[in-house]
Amino acid sequence: MRYIRLVFLAILGILLLTLALANRGPVTLHMLPESIAGFVPLPNAISLPVFVVIFAGIVLGLLIGFVWEWLREHRHRAEAARQRREAAKLKQEVSSLREKKADGRDDVLALLE
Repeated sequence: MRYIRLVFLAILGILLLTLALANRGPVTLHMLPESIAGFVPLPNAISLPVFVVIFAGIVLGLLIGFVWEWLREHRHRAEAARQRREAAKLKQEVSSLREKKADGRDDVLALLE
């Protein structure tokens, strides 16, 4: 399984390197429309190779997807934590009842009474 993963990562690396080498031409990205850019004292345009823009878009999309999914699953994580706390509380209660009921006798006999 480890070798399959290494082969997959090697093929993926070769494909990404090929994509980067094929798209080295510069592209100008404008951060704001020209009509609004005059009001902001920051630089409006940046020149980058096309492959950087492509890779940045992929990474940004993945990050947005991960954050969205993490926020969406908050309800499930909270419910699981609540159930874990309740199970621990019930386990502690059962052990205290066993100790109180047993008084040195066998656990099975104490539970049957």
